[in-house]
Parts: sequence; structure tokens; C-alpha cells
Amino acid sequence: MRTAAILPVKHFARAKQRLGMSVAEELREDLARAMVGDVLVALSETASIQRTIIVTREDSIAAAARYLGALVVEDSAEESQSVAVALGVERALVEGFERVLCVPGDCPALDPAELDALLNSFEHADTGVAIDAPEVVIVPDRHGTGTNGLLLAPPDAIAPSFGPDSCERHLALARAAEATCRIERPPSLLLDIDTGADLAALRERLSSAHAGAPRTRAVLSLPGQTDAVPVAETG
Repeated sequence: MRTAAILPVKHFARAKQRLGMSVAEELREDLARAMVGDVLVALSETASIQRTIIVTREDSIAAAARYLGALVVEDSAEESQSVAVALGVERALVEGFERVLCVPGDCPALDPAELDALLNSFEHADTGVAIDAPEVVIVPDRHGTGTNGLLLAPPDAIAPSFGPDSCERHLALARAAEATCRIERPPSLLLDIDTGADLAALRERLSSAHAGAPRTRAVLSLPGQTDAVPVAETG
């Protein structure tokens, strides 16, 4: 089944404001760029993904994406993640892809082997539902409420609806579309980086000698950062 990854990327100057004191102000843009770079490379190394479609208005990452063979869709309005993903879905349909995997640009520990396993299990799942029914797989965030991955066959099986509590919304949309639907939790796709607490969890994961995300690790090794987690994000 021909599969495209859809990667929405907002302008780096607007990225990662919620990290607060966990990353020096002047390094937030570098961190956002590094994380997207690591995600792009992971997607390019996933055998089950034939093409990545990046939706962005950030010229610097668009050039890197084209170098890796990705298609670039301009997100001139930059309204929301859902709108950006919908633009990517439109392009995937035009290009004749049969399914899409929508992922965020802030999961730098993404593991190509886990993505391949996810895509292969989706392809061979025995759901007991009509073979021509739409199929949806939702990967929640580590808190279980947001959505870090959305796998759709066909690409327009449901409309993307990211944001707070999006996991439950995507489940409801799948039910309304009479699609087969299940939750999967590949570990490297559960952790997206929005807050200081997320960043602390990422630092712990990347402390392994075998951890990937070299671009993100390089930025996190620079001076001007702290492991402190703001009080409001604990507990």
C-alpha cells in the first residue's frame, strides 16, 4: 500500500514558546529546527513510507526536505496543525497515495523500526470489518489525550482534528465514518515536546548511548539550558 508521511511544520520563530525556562530563548528556534530535522531523517529511513509531504512556510526546512526527497506544500496561512495536515492530505490524494501517516515535527526520538512495525501491523490487521471500510489508527501522546500519530487509509478517511483532547475526537470521527479504528502506542511516537516536563522526559530518553536524534542531542548539549521543570507542569 503506497504510503506518505505528512509532517506539518510551523515557522520556527513561533515554535516552542511553552518550554519556558527549560531552554534559553535564543536556542528555542535551534531546538525546533533540530527536532524537525531528526523527524525528517527518521521518516526518510522508514522503508514502509514512500514519500514525506512537509507542509510549511519555513523556507530553511523546506530546502532540507527537498534534499531528502520530500514534497513541500506551502502553508501560507499557517492557521493550525489540522489545516496544515488537511493540505498534506489533499496533496497525497493528488499523488495517488493510498494511506497517510500524520506525525508532528517535535518527536525527535522517532524510531524508523517502530514506524515500520506500526505500518505493517496496520496493513495486516484482521478487524472483522468489511475489507473496503476506511481504516484509522490513532497514536496518542504520552498523556493519552492528544494525538501524536494519525494513520488513515484512504488519506481522507476522516478529517484531522488535532489539539487538546484530540484523541477522543479522532475516535468519534472514526466511529462516525464507520471506519475500523484502533489505538497503537509505539514508544518513540508518544513523546512530543511542548513543555519543560516533556523536555525532561526527552533528556532522559536520549541519555542512552544508543539513542538517536543527533541534531536534537547536539542542541541540548549547548550551554544556556536547565533541567528544571516549572512547578505548574509537575504532578
